[in-house]
Amino acid sequence: MNQSHISFEFFPPQTSEGMEKLGLARKQLATLNPEFFSVTFGAGGSTRDRTLETVKAIKAEGFDAAPHLSCVGSTRENISAILRTYRDAGIRRIVALRGDLPSGMATAGEFQYANELVEFIRKETGDHFHLEVAAYPEVHPQARSAKDDLHNFKKKIDAGANSAITQYFYNADSYFHFVDECEKLGVTAPIVPGIMPIVRYSQLARFSDACGAEIPRWMRKTLEGFGDDSESVQAFGLDAVASLCEKLLAGGAPGLHFYTLNQAKPSIAILERLK
Repeated sequence: MNQSHISFEFFPPQTSEGMEKLGLARKQLATLNPEFFSVTFGAGGSTRDRTLETVKAIKAEGFDAAPHLSCVGSTRENISAILRTYRDAGIRRIVALRGDLPSGMATAGEFQYANELVEFIRKETGDHFHLEVAAYPEVHPQARSAKDDLHNFKKKIDAGANSAITQYFYNADSYFHFVDECEKLGVTAPIVPGIMPIVRYSQLARFSDACGAEIPRWMRKTLEGFGDDSESVQAFGLDAVASLCEKLLAGGAPGLHFYTLNQAKPSIAILERLK
């Protein structure tokens, strides 16, 4: 496996203790020589300062950092200011997303869709940033149809995105089908599968229900059967996700992007299996 095509995602911690833990996790993951670390951006930019702080810490350690930038609930002026800040900080990669409206906020702001954000970034900064966008092999939960979702994804690539990271999934066929459909539309940008290690089933079920990622019935039933036996959940999760990653790489996936939830061990265990 080409180590340079591994990347890891973090969320910005809320406390100094969380920052310390993340620093430790980052040190462990850094030994795998990832292509970049990405850092999420809360609904409506609610974690903007903490995202920047985390990104700067990653840069200071000599790694490529990719802040997420979501546009819903934002203005052109606001996005322009954030782009200047990232350029000044030496950032060369951004994950450009539509994002979620914070609860209580009624309007989407000046951007409605991620392709508008990609277009705006290109207009403002030219080719300065490598732009990643999101892809949904199992169809975006708010899409009217799978066909609509594909065309929306193509719009983001046509607007100037360089590559994509998918929502996590546990069915390799959904990824390969999505890539095939994209190729039929003339999309040649790399589409990197997003990988979610299985650590706690209740947490995974909650995330999956919220974002539309399917846990196949056989996996759900097996995980439910373990109850509170976290050791068995993790052992099964390691087998299942490592096997998924093997299939994806054997089938030509250009790399793997791990949703770490700020933990190093689950991702490291999967990658050790892949060696």
